[in-house]
Amino acid sequence: MNEPDRTHRALVFTEYHLFQITDPEGAVSDDLRPTHNGLVSAVDGNIEVLTGIHTGDVDVTVELHAQRPDPAAGWEEVAEISCHSPSGDLLVTPLMDDPADLPSLAHQGPGSYRLRVHATGRDRNTDGSSVHGVVESYLIQSWPAAHQDALLIRATDAYGSGVRARPDTDTIVIDYDALDPQAIQERERLRRSEREHPS
Repeated sequence: MNEPDRTHRALVFTEYHLFQITDPEGAVSDDLRPTHNGLVSAVDGNIEVLTGIHTGDVDVTVELHAQRPDPAAGWEEVAEISCHSPSGDLLVTPLMDDPADLPSLAHQGPGSYRLRVHATGRDRNTDGSSVHGVVESYLIQSWPAAHQDALLIRATDAYGSGVRARPDTDTIVIDYDALDPQAIQERERLRRSEREHPS
C-alpha cells in the first residue's frame, strides 16, 4: 500500500442525492448508469457520486496517489471509475454551486485517472428530507491510470442495493479480503475476453 501524496477533507453540499466530479473544459467520463454499481455514475460527461441524503452536507476526504493504492478498510460501499481530465482541474462540486474546497483529483495535470470512491452512512437518512449535521462520509482516492471498466469492490449498504435493484450483468462484486491483485487482474481479463468473444 502506498501512502497518499496529499490528503484533504471538506464538507460538500449535496442536492438530489448527489454531488459531482467535473472538469470545466469538458467531459470526464462516458455515460454509466447508476444501476451499474449504486455508488458512482456518469451523466452528460460528469461523474455523479450518489448520496443517501437528498439535501445537506457530506464529509468528503480526497487522497491523491502517485500509483494504485489499496482500498481503505471499514467502508460500506466502494467502487472505481476511470476518467479523463482535459484541463487538469478535476473538481469535486455540488450540483449547483462552486467547487468544494478540495484540490483537483487530476493532481498530475491533464490526462487519465482512476477514482476509487468509498462511502459510509448512506442508510442513515434516505427519506428524501434535508438533514442538519453530517451523517455520511466519502473517501475518494485518485491516481493516474489508463482507462478500465467501472468496478464495484464492496456492496453492503441498503441504499446501494436499492439503486442496483435492476440487474446489471456488467457489475462485478469483488471481496478484496479474499482476492489478491493478480487474481483480480486475471478475472477482469477473462471477463473482457468473454464480452469480446461470446460463445
